[in-house]
Amino acid sequence: MQAVILAAGMGKRLKELTSEATKCMVKVNGVAIIDRMLGYLDRLGLSRIVVVVGYEGEKLRAYIDALAVSTPVIYVDNDIYYKTNNIYSLYLAKDYLLEEDTLLLESDLVFEEAVLKKIAEHPYPSLVLVDKFESWMDGTVVTLDEHDGIKAFVAKREFDFDKTDAYYKTVNIYKFSRTFSQLYYVPFLEIYCKAMGTNEYYEQVLKVITFMEDPQIKAVKLTGEKWYEIDDVQDLDIAETIFLEGEEKLARFEKRYGGYWRYPKLLDYCYLVNPFFPCKRLIAEMQSAFQTLLCQYPSGMQINSLVAAKNFGLKQDQIIVGNGAAELIKSLMGKLDGRIGVLHPSFEEYANRKTSDALIAFVPNNRDYSYTADDLMHFYSDKDIQSLLVINPDNPSGNYISRADLLRLAKWAGARGIKLVVDESFVDFADVQEDKTLLEQEILMQNPHLFVVKSISKSYGVPGLRLGIAASGDRDLIAAMKKDVAIWNINSFAEFYMQIYEKYRSEYQKALLKFYDVRRNFVGELTKIRFLRVIPSQANYVMCEVQEPYTSRELAVRLLENNILIKDLSKKAGFDQKQYVRIAVRDDADNEKLIAALKGLA
Repeated sequence: MQAVILAAGMGKRLKELTSEATKCMVKVNGVAIIDRMLGYLDRLGLSRIVVVVGYEGEKLRAYIDALAVSTPVIYVDNDIYYKTNNIYSLYLAKDYLLEEDTLLLESDLVFEEAVLKKIAEHPYPSLVLVDKFESWMDGTVVTLDEHDGIKAFVAKREFDFDKTDAYYKTVNIYKFSRTFSQLYYVPFLEIYCKAMGTNEYYEQVLKVITFMEDPQIKAVKLTGEKWYEIDDVQDLDIAETIFLEGEEKLARFEKRYGGYWRYPKLLDYCYLVNPFFPCKRLIAEMQSAFQTLLCQYPSGMQINSLVAAKNFGLKQDQIIVGNGAAELIKSLMGKLDGRIGVLHPSFEEYANRKTSDALIAFVPNNRDYSYTADDLMHFYSDKDIQSLLVINPDNPSGNYISRADLLRLAKWAGARGIKLVVDESFVDFADVQEDKTLLEQEILMQNPHLFVVKSISKSYGVPGLRLGIAASGDRDLIAAMKKDVAIWNINSFAEFYMQIYEKYRSEYQKALLKFYDVRRNFVGELTKIRFLRVIPSQANYVMCEVQEPYTSRELAVRLLENNILIKDLSKKAGFDQKQYVRIAVRDDADNEKLIAALKGLA
């Protein structure tokens, strides 16, 4: 068996990275794409490796010749690479296809060795390597029958996003038997090039062949093996993250701050959302309005404040809508003067908006990091603060203060001229038989020094919409914050969500009831893991102290090897390197996968 690598392209979308080198010479985590590929091929004991070169061909030749590749390497020149496509590159190598069985690869692929072994060691003589279609994938897509025969190559004009569950993406690694090349592929390749020209893709030939009654080629599916196709700098960034290992991989994921939908196999137990809302009907209503929302401007702040006020039973001038709570936190913190009381450990977005000398931190003196309103009043009774920040339930501890106690804290703060900021982004997850929210008109009017912030993203499971609100009886401050933000600070999708949410309020309450049960069961399973000490939580996450034989960092790294991302808290202010992690609560199916992974580490 031999290998043919198509490496003539210019790789223009990688810009300066390919200005003086070929795409396959670009490095992923310090290793050139072609190095990795040739290394894997070299271990297969092939008779030869044929490389079709074009753009910067001499540089690529010299680069490969300097590598320690024991398999003979032969070069084929595509001198008109700039006006042809990969069908012509393969056409130039067609005589080699006729001589023996061939592995065909495109040179811009990064993959682990198991990917190549999957197709090279498969007993069927001619194969197309495929993977389940995901949203990040671009290029050739096929559908398969129950025996992994190729039913069709899906043209771009035929692509149906409602049918993606049935689609498979070609990995651009193929195995052609000598017989298949002689009887099918090369004859059709020659005919196609004469009829359609040389500015086409070689997959088109396979598409024609699959129309035959017995095309003699099947698909082999990947089952979790890692690979990525490098077309642009974004692909390069994602590939580097996928192919890192250990601490480096965890650190890279932590710096992304979301966007994990680009990694469809990853279970995100780090970022916090409602796993049971929005309901399917709400999503369907938003989908039905997609084109209208995409093509039209949203309303301005005045109208969006009115819609939010309606949803929360407040006055328009008491509330401001933000592009996520983060936008409102930035504005609010810019208007709080003097020294500020904060809690450590806690959500740090507020504190990060101030210098350290402006902060006076309260740190609970217990292993659960629990505290009460009385603890805060006692600690700050002799401190010179002008504002106090409370996250309720707290993040990451899940500590909860009842509304009655928060109102006592608000009265205490008001008597001392202290502004009280309460972030209740997670309060809906508290399973208590009492009113929980401070977002009531009477409460805000009686406590004009009180400011309440709520992340719609977290409570309602719509982080992609970037929605948050802040409310206060201090109408002047709310008006000042509205001047801070852009008139169109939220998009039409977020506005439409607020407009229709009220119809689904009962569904939201059902989702919370389901969540309470799932959290209870999840916590019960977590307590069975011998190296975790689970801290009681009223939020949609659970904080755990990590005990021997792991540190919190080691546990996070090991779980990421299983495509599960959790939050390592050891570097967070207030923990002083103590070994804690935060684990989100997801649905039963996902939670079972996490528990299984933890048990596998026990």
